[in-house]
Amino acid sequence: MTSVAAYAAPAAKAPLERTTIERRAVGEHDVLIDIKYAGICHSDIHQVREGWGEAIFPMVPGHEIAGVVCKAGPGVTRFAVGDRVGVGCMVDSCRECDNCRAGLEQYCTGGNVMTYNGVGKDGRPTYGGYSEKIVVDENFVVRVPDGLALDEAAPLLCAGITTYSPLRHWQAGPGKKVAVVGLGGLGHMAVKLAHALGAEVTVLSQSLRKKDDGLRLGADHYHATSDPETFRALAGRFDLIVSTVSAPLDFGAYLSLLRTDGALVNVGAPEEPVSLNLFSVIGGRKTLAGSSIGGIRETQEMLDFCAAHGIGADIEVIRADQVNEAYERVLASDVRYRFVIDAATI
Repeated sequence: MTSVAAYAAPAAKAPLERTTIERRAVGEHDVLIDIKYAGICHSDIHQVREGWGEAIFPMVPGHEIAGVVCKAGPGVTRFAVGDRVGVGCMVDSCRECDNCRAGLEQYCTGGNVMTYNGVGKDGRPTYGGYSEKIVVDENFVVRVPDGLALDEAAPLLCAGITTYSPLRHWQAGPGKKVAVVGLGGLGHMAVKLAHALGAEVTVLSQSLRKKDDGLRLGADHYHATSDPETFRALAGRFDLIVSTVSAPLDFGAYLSLLRTDGALVNVGAPEEPVSLNLFSVIGGRKTLAGSSIGGIRETQEMLDFCAAHGIGADIEVIRADQVNEAYERVLASDVRYRFVIDAATI
């Protein structure tokens, strides 16, 4: 066991505070990672505040982890000491179900292990990236290409793959019209990635406050959803809409923006139930769908794609002792567009 410093929430809704946690000994196929940066995801806040249900405390959040391998187990073949690596939202899965065998570990039916607020196969709670080091099985670690700065790469391990996966699955690319709902941590990555894939990109945001940013990030069009004219003007326009917001939407209104056979895909997860009039999908043979993160293979593909296209997250690097302030600023939409903790300050 190794003792490392970390920032943890001692109880639900409690402020995070500096503490010490134990990391397991490096096993046969494990790597010990010296964490350099950890992104702050809105889902960290949901889980610290038990917005998605009962959680495990003390909780060390963080599933956007970028660092350097500082020790490798004797059976490790994929990584060596000094390699630049990343860890996302999961650190293990059953590895035997159909989804795992297909490289879809995020949909593991045997029970995958989340990077934090989970229980590992050893029966111990998992702790995330707001810490100095982490031990992870090599099969759930990805390589960060040299073309990506580690601080800008960290948010790609959640925000990047969460938006890349549905864009790929629903074939965003040349000739396709894609709308992104919300321009935050997830939304700004969706815009960058959809643009790089060759799609015509529109941002749908509550106001025009971030219009200049949206166009700079790669959007072709930007519309305010607070204006009823937006929904009349854009009716039947899009092949794909990716909703990145964590608030309930008027799904009927957004589904009306789809072409026949279009899809509205949710990657934001509201805490409240939502309702739907089924005629909104029956007319036009439309799809209302959800998408999680990506598997390990697709996450590596996403990182390589980002390196090839010069895509990193737009970030604000903070000290670890600023994490509680950062949470409040995330809730107030006061970040452009992802907070990243400098782990050297933990």
